[in-house]
Amino acid sequence: MTAPNDFNRQIIEEFRANGGETFGPFKGRNLLLLTTTGAKSGESRTTPLVYSRDGNRVIIIASLGGAPKHPSWYLNLVAHPDVTVELGTEKFKARASVVEGAERDRLYAQQAAEMPAFNDYQQKTKRRIPVVALQRLP
Repeated sequence: MTAPNDFNRQIIEEFRANGGETFGPFKGRNLLLLTTTGAKSGESRTTPLVYSRDGNRVIIIASLGGAPKHPSWYLNLVAHPDVTVELGTEKFKARASVVEGAERDRLYAQQAAEMPAFNDYQQKTKRRIPVVALQRLP
């Protein structure tokens, strides 16, 4: 396992053991666990992500810290938009959709207002960082 995978595994274990609460860098942040289906492998992959809300939708941003490429979880949900979300002790199925245009800009700005590091992420990369809405499935 690589160091980022070890870090994520520790956050996932901490999240699940403490009803959605974590310590360290994510303490007090809105954090969820997103489980996607691998675009190539077809295997389940779980990733801890910060989020914001827009009405009944959960909003996540594929920033990868401003890296020049999209994160794997984003490529996975584009290929397979049905995902599983864990929020606190709640676990549910959702459908992911990429948000475009003015709505994308509004949602990105909303998350950047809550977590200013997102302003830096967009400035660090030439790619337009995708915004994803997660809508709970019945």
